[in-house]
Amino acid sequence: MKTLAIIPARGGSKRLPGKNVRPFLGRPLLHWSIDFARDLGLFDELQVSTDDEAIAQCARDAGLAVPALRPAELATDTAGSADVAIDLLRKAQAQGREFDWVALLQPTSPLREPLRWQRAFELARAGGCDAVVGVSPVRDHPAHVLRMEVDSALTPWGGAEGLRQRTQDLPPAVRVNGSLYLVRSEVLMAQGTFFPPATRGVLCDQPWEDVDIDTEADWVVADALARHYGRTA
Repeated sequence: MKTLAIIPARGGSKRLPGKNVRPFLGRPLLHWSIDFARDLGLFDELQVSTDDEAIAQCARDAGLAVPALRPAELATDTAGSADVAIDLLRKAQAQGREFDWVALLQPTSPLREPLRWQRAFELARAGGCDAVVGVSPVRDHPAHVLRMEVDSALTPWGGAEGLRQRTQDLPPAVRVNGSLYLVRSEVLMAQGTFFPPATRGVLCDQPWEDVDIDTEADWVVADALARHYGRTA
């Protein structure tokens, strides 16, 4: 099960400029994912994909080679991580390097648990799935979500019946948290997604595992959670 791990770190964030190189608890945010990937010991190769020289240098400072910046067409707001991963897979194939699986580690999810990735690899090796993603319990159950109309009227998103049930009586609901993506290379290249139909989930149920830093408020929450739960190393 040869696996390529990719850390996608595009520059030009509008909501939180410079977030990937900004120090988070004493080291650049990007370094948290680099160090985690190395320490985990499950990946055959690790690459950082970026269009920004400052981010590339930040990766080099961590001892990771970044021989070239991401092509301009993959550095736009509309370019997805799947496009970036497929581009790197094709380049690897052109050099005679083949990978069975691709792992994606978003730098905006710095607080990970090794056990989740170990479980993901167990599911991948067991067969019967084409991808594994990390999921967290939702704070507000979708059965209790409302839609606000233009006249301020409230309509139950999933029907009135769900509103009548207590959360503990409803089926468990989870959301993709962005911390873990693992997909078969051939499936990624054929379907262009990290979430093909045959996808399994790994439950990440600790509060700090749901961190996904996209705004200043997210940063403050991530910092507080890491300090409170002792996840600062």
